[in-house]
Amino acid sequence: MQLEIRPDPAEVGRARRWARSRLAGSGITADEPLAETLILLVSELVTNAVVHTGRPAVLRLCLPGAAAGNGASAENAASAPVRVEVADTSSRAPQPRCADDDATGGRGLALVECLADRWGWSPEGVGKSIWCELDRCSPPRQNAALAYGGGLPAYEGVAFEAV
Repeated sequence: MQLEIRPDPAEVGRARRWARSRLAGSGITADEPLAETLILLVSELVTNAVVHTGRPAVLRLCLPGAAAGNGASAENAASAPVRVEVADTSSRAPQPRCADDDATGGRGLALVECLADRWGWSPEGVGKSIWCELDRCSPPRQNAALAYGGGLPAYEGVAFEAV
């Protein structure tokens, strides 16, 4: 399954809505932690393509329920990884950044690193494809906070005065 993405920030919301509808059709319910994680990964990868390339892209979802409909057993589909890919026409490699605490961006690939079981990128045509996979049977990851400043709670170590 794939969706063409225009180089417009509004496309990120459209990509999330599209992905949610595809997840529902594959048997991944909206209240599953897997669904929430996948939508966040879609959002991050599409945002990176829109913001950093300024070019059209293609979002692809490879969902286990969709494979089951093509003759695969339900057991194999339940254990197959879910894959999110975003292909664009920029040959520039993705560059993970180390964002300052005050930065409003620069954490997308760190989130992907924390949340996905696997991720990477490869050349595709004149551009590249950035992908990530989640194992459907894996427990949800708890270390996404590491992408936001080392995993410390927002107010840890801060003393408050009563006013």
